[in-house]
Parts: sequence; C-alpha cells; structure tokens
Amino acid sequence: MPITDEVVAIPRRRRRRWVQFLPRETFYKPAGVPLRELDEVHLTLEELEAIRLKDLEGLDQEDCAAQMRISRTTFQRILYAARTKIAEALVLGKAIRIEGGDFEVPQARRFKCISCGHEFEVPFGTGQRGMDLACPSCGKGPVYRVGGGMPGGFGGGPGGPGGGAGRGRRFRGGQQS
Repeated sequence: MPITDEVVAIPRRRRRRWVQFLPRETFYKPAGVPLRELDEVHLTLEELEAIRLKDLEGLDQEDCAAQMRISRTTFQRILYAARTKIAEALVLGKAIRIEGGDFEVPQARRFKCISCGHEFEVPFGTGQRGMDLACPSCGKGPVYRVGGGMPGGFGGGPGGPGGGAGRGRRFRGGQQS
C-alpha cells in the first residue's frame, strides 16, 4: 500500500449537552392560520435550553455553557442557531416545533445547608431556584449547590467533581435511552 500525504480528519467525540428544562408545550403556530398552510421551523431541545438560560434567566454565556456542560464557543453556535430559527418563524409566519437533539437530563440538584450541614436533593423541573430554598431539616438557609453544580467551571466529566457518568438520563433524538 503506497504512503500518501493525505490527511484524514477524525472528528472529536461530541460532548453530551445538559438540558435542565423539558417544555410541556412543544408546538407553536401563528393564530388564525390553518396548520395545513404553515411551514415549520424545528428547534432542538438544546437550542431551547440555550435561549432559556441566556435570554430568560439572563446568565452570561460562560455560565450558560457551564450549565449545559459545553464550551462557550459551542454554546454561542447553539444560541445563534436558535435565535435564527425563532426569528425566521416570527418574521415569515412559520410554526415552531420543539423536538429532538442529543442531550442528557440530570435527575436532581444536590444542596447543602450552611446552618446545619444537611445535604438534600431537589428534582429538576420543579421551578425552585437554589437561592429560594430552605433546608428541609432545620428550615433555615442559605443553602449552596454541591456535586458539580457550583459556578465557574465544567467539572461534570469523568474524573471531575461529581463523577459525571450516570448522573442523568440520556436522550438521543427525543428518545430516552
């Protein structure tokens, strides 16, 4: 077999994105327009999560990326794609369907009480924010997040704080695996 100067590019393994919010409503359409006359824009759950973190929660991009367990540049690409799709739907009168993607949904957030040291978990999707929680043991606060949820880094990968592996459900294309 002859040796060539050909370079073969091997793509990096794609990092699973963490999505902490699964919407109840997954389809939006302009009022008064029959469904059969509408084109659709497909928004992935990762794109919706990027919009939620940046535009609704008001986090900076570094914190958004940390919460989704991805790099800041990847977060920027996802956010740009989401905003482009939403603008297209609003300006051109298209429906928005939210579905699919390759992501992981963490099951719970772990907190520790500063007053008594008690550790407890709060499931995702309850709408409760850490700053609003009181310790279920002593009834006091404040509490802080433990196990990979502290701000300022990724830490969710194997070998990092919290262990990374096995902490949530894996979704691929909208199907739980």
